[in-house]
Parts: sequence; structure tokens; C-alpha cells
Amino acid sequence: MRSVRLRITGRVQGVGYRAWAIETAERLGLRGWVRNRSDGSVEALVTGDGAAVAAMIAACRDGPFAARVGGVAVSEAEDDGSAGFRPKATV
Repeated sequence: MRSVRLRITGRVQGVGYRAWAIETAERLGLRGWVRNRSDGSVEALVTGDGAAVAAMIAACRDGPFAARVGGVAVSEAEDDGSAGFRPKATV
């Protein structure tokens, strides 16, 4: 199992990025959460099989159709015990 925190920058708010991330993570069998940040970025905690986490990171570099991803910062993280993959409130 691997857990990473992602910080996605670019035009990633107001384009359905969180809903897309939830759908993608669920399809990959991942756990965690996704939220908007007040600086205009999107943040996610992703936990699961190493190959599935790598697939999510790669997918986040493209995002949904309307997004224009500028970058994806990846850092190792602790598993927070999330059940499923859910949205969280903006911070």
C-alpha cells in the first residue's frame, strides 16, 4: 500500500476536477479524498496499491477535459484510514 498527497495546479477549479478525481479514484480502487484550496489548486490524498496510485498520479497530470493542469506535486503521506474516496471542504 502507498499513500501520497497530490497538489494539482493550473486551471483546475470550476472544471469538474473533483468529481472527475472521485470517479477516477473509485475506478482504480483507491481510498482518500479531494478538495479545492483557496489558492486555486486542488489537493488530494490517495491511498492504495502502488500501481493504482501511480495510475492516478498519471491521470491527474491530464485531468478532466476542461482542465488545464500546470503541475502535479507528489509527496509521500500517511494513510488517514479513509473509507472510499470522497470530497472534502475547501481550505
